[in-house]
Amino acid sequence: MFISGPGQTYSFSVFVDPIMEDTGWSRSTVSGLYTLGSLTASTAMIFVGKLLDRFGARIMLVLVGLLFGFAALWMSTVSSPIELYLGFMAMRLLGQGSLTLIPTTLIALWFIRQRGRVMAITSLGSVISHALFPPMIFLLITNFGWRSAWVVIAFMIWIVLLLPAFTLVRRTPESVGLLPDGDSESLEVSANDPNSSVSEVNFSLSEAVRTRSFWLLLFAGTSQSLISTALAFHHVSLITSKGLDPSLAATIFTVMAPTALAGNFIAGYLLDKVPNRFVLAAAQGIFILGMVWVLFITNAWQAIVYGSLIGLSGGFSMTTTSVIWPNYYGRSHLGSIRGLVTTIMVASAALGPWPFGVLFDLTNSYTTPILVFLALPVACAAAAIAAVPPRRS
Repeated sequence: MFISGPGQTYSFSVFVDPIMEDTGWSRSTVSGLYTLGSLTASTAMIFVGKLLDRFGARIMLVLVGLLFGFAALWMSTVSSPIELYLGFMAMRLLGQGSLTLIPTTLIALWFIRQRGRVMAITSLGSVISHALFPPMIFLLITNFGWRSAWVVIAFMIWIVLLLPAFTLVRRTPESVGLLPDGDSESLEVSANDPNSSVSEVNFSLSEAVRTRSFWLLLFAGTSQSLISTALAFHHVSLITSKGLDPSLAATIFTVMAPTALAGNFIAGYLLDKVPNRFVLAAAQGIFILGMVWVLFITNAWQAIVYGSLIGLSGGFSMTTTSVIWPNYYGRSHLGSIRGLVTTIMVASAALGPWPFGVLFDLTNSYTTPILVFLALPVACAAAAIAAVPPRRS
C-alpha cells in the first residue's frame, strides 16, 4: 500500500502550501480542486473492483503502479487549475482508491481464520509510508522544490512497487493449489467440510446491497474518510493556525505512525476475538476524542497527543474496514463489493477538504468546521454497533 490511503493524503498536505505560494491560488481553490478530483476518481472505483475480480491482483497492481508513476510525473508539470484537477483525480484513483482496494482485497482472499492478524501485519507498509514519506517529501520540497519532489516520487513508485507486484503476487491460494490460512487439507475435502477454514457464506454484489448491514457499514465508514482526509489535507495549516512551527507538522506525521501501528495490531487481535462492529465503533470513539482535543491545542506536546489519537483511530479503522467486509460477505465477489464501498469512501473523503477550507477562509479558524462535523462520527459509531452480520434467507 505504497503512499496510499491516509498516508497519501498526509503526503498531499505537504504540497498544499508550496503549490499555493507558487501559483497564487487560494486554499479554497486548491481544496475545491482536490474535492472535484476525488469525486471524479470515486466514480471509477466500482469498475476497478470488477476488474480486480476478473483479472486478479497481480495484473491490476502492475497496471496501477505504471499509471501511478505517470500521474506523479503529471503533478510535477501542472500550471493551471484544470491540470491540477486532473492530477488530483489520477492520484486519488490510483493511490488512495486502487492501492488501498487491491492489496487489502488480496490479503482477504488468502486468509479467513487469521484475517484480522494478517491484515494488521500487512498494514506495516502503510504505516511505514505514513511515517517516512511526509517528512521526506518536506525535505525534498525544501531543498529542490515541489515539482522536483513529484519527479522523485514517480521513480520511487516504479522502483518499489512494480517488481514485487509482478514476481510475488498470485491471484488466490486456490490458483496455486493452496487453501486460505495455509491449511493443508485437500481442496476437495475442505470444500465440502462445513467445519473447514474455507467454509464461508459468499454474497454477490446484488445480494449484499439488499442487506441492512451493508448500508450501515457503508455509513459507518464515512466519518473517517471525510473528516480525517480534511484534517490531513489541511494539517500544516491547522498546526500553524495554533501558533506552532510548521516543522512540527512534519514531526507529527512521524508520531502518528507508531500509534497507527498500535491501532492496527490491537484491532487485528480484537477482530479475530470479538464482533467486528464493536471494534469499528471503538475506532469512532477514539476519533471523536482526537477531534475534541484539537480545540484545545496550544503547545507542541498537545499537538503530538492529537497526532497520536488520530493515528490510533486511523489504525483501528484501517484494519477493521479491511476485515469486516470479507468477514460479512465472503471472498467470491469481494472485489466488486469493495469496489462499490471504495467508491463511496473516496467520494466521502472528497467532501471533507473543501468545506474545511471554505470555513477556514471565512473564520480564519478550524474550530467551526470541527464543531460542525463532530456529530458525524457519533452517528457512525451508532451505525457500526447496529450492523450485525448479514444472514441469507
